[in-house]
Amino acid sequence: MAENLGFILLGGVFVWAGAEHFWNFRTVTGYLTDKGFPAEALLLALGSIVEFVAGLCLAIGVMRPYAAVALILFTVAASLMALNFWRYTGAERLGLRSAFIINFAVVGGLILAVTA
Repeated sequence: MAENLGFILLGGVFVWAGAEHFWNFRTVTGYLTDKGFPAEALLLALGSIVEFVAGLCLAIGVMRPYAAVALILFTVAASLMALNFWRYTGAERLGLRSAFIINFAVVGGLILAVTA
């Protein structure tokens, strides 16, 4: 029971984030443009689809190990590309570093999901 709740919560975070990226597509695309991402709209759409679909699969138990691996790859790539705190100073650096560290804690949970 607790294990299923954990999967629902972990997968739900990605479902929510993927959906939110579509709800705020222009804003997030602008953020990616400001960060210098190429093909930011395509990148955002593909990443959001991966988040939503793999998150849903993780939450409901469909191909859970594959969904977890997809989310690990997504989270690592997104963290390295968008949360590059080492390029910043001050409060912005601290905020990005916190998000980066949290993402790697999430990767730890996803690693457990691969083997569950």
